[in-house]
Amino acid sequence: MIESLLLNLGSRDVLSAEEETHLRAIIVKDRYFAAGEDLVSEGSRPGYSTLLLDGFAARYKVMADGSRQITALHVAGDFVDLHAFPIKKMDHGIVALSSCHVAFADHADLKAITEGMPHLTRLLWLDTLVDGAIHREWIVAMGRRSKRAHIAHLVCELFVRLQVVKRTRGASFQFPLTQIEMADVLGVSVVHLNKTLQALRREGVFTWENRTITIVDWERLQEIAEFDPGYLSISREPR
Repeated sequence: MIESLLLNLGSRDVLSAEEETHLRAIIVKDRYFAAGEDLVSEGSRPGYSTLLLDGFAARYKVMADGSRQITALHVAGDFVDLHAFPIKKMDHGIVALSSCHVAFADHADLKAITEGMPHLTRLLWLDTLVDGAIHREWIVAMGRRSKRAHIAHLVCELFVRLQVVKRTRGASFQFPLTQIEMADVLGVSVVHLNKTLQALRREGVFTWENRTITIVDWERLQEIAEFDPGYLSISREPR
């Protein structure tokens, strides 16, 4: 059930048989959520952390006027709220953007890992550090990249993350977000998003049709985005 997590963690260092067995033993409860349902609500104090097994989810904040800002996208293999273990009270919500299959790890079991399995603890810690690295890239994109480069960078990032957990098919991947949700991610209007997507389509770097993104020119897409995947820490080395 947790193959996507094992692929995610295993892309950064080799998991021992004991570590893999332990993860399988503690992540046993699962549930399905429909698009639009909260996996975790802002202000809640969950006694578990949620692992996304399949689907797309987003972290978000809601403003006083009811407007929403998506602050992160999550894919299969992500612990969407591993930080809830030490933080306790959620300062943001996590919503399903598609049908999502999730599983849960009790915080008592995660605490036992931190006290008795240092290597696995470091890998889980690294997973939260990569979350932080992704946030930094998103801040740079919001503040300094053109919207053309911002979209290109997001597509590159998602393609690489989904490749790791074997959720790509050739140069394509499922992308179930609506244009309204995509505009929310980018912090632009839907009109501006459409104009930028049309420009990228004319450049022939990728297509977005029927909830599927297909990369046509990977090298050019990376060039437009100034994309360097180093911040994702996808390299096997001792941790």
